Amino acid sequence: MTIEVLNESDYDLDLDHFAKLARFVMDKMRVHAQAELCIKAVDEATIAELNKQWMEKEGPTDVLAFPMDELRPGLLDEEPEEGVLGDLILAPSIAEKQGQAAGHGTVAELELLTTHGILHLLGYDHAEPEEHKEMFDLQAELLTEWGSAAKAPQ
Repeated sequence: MTIEVLNESDYDLDLDHFAKLARFVMDKMRVHAQAELCIKAVDEATIAELNKQWMEKEGPTDVLAFPMDELRPGLLDEEPEEGVLGDLILAPSIAEKQGQAAGHGTVAELELLTTHGILHLLGYDHAEPEEHKEMFDLQAELLTEWGSAAKAPQ
């Protein structure tokens, strides 16, 4: 897997940490080993501009997901497809506010947004109640597993 993490924001981010998280989520979702993903952290002005340009929404948002080859999770009895998963754009300053409000901090919020974004890249959505439940249950499961894996002795 090729996972590129770029920081174009003013926040001091552990880029390796988010690359490991992305790899963990993509492995759990059985994304092809040759898949490519780019994660970019940007400031609020940049994400607001992208949100307006691509989503036709005003103001900044926390994460934007831009799928490329429309890859889907691999099934246990199928070989996953190779290709470019897509790009995630994160806004650490918004994650900081949301993390404080949720009581779990900026890093945990960025982990949540990264996982959430990858699921969007894999075709998950939350527009309908049943989709919302499926996506958010899976997101919670992945983050719980990540938390356990990150705390396990290496």
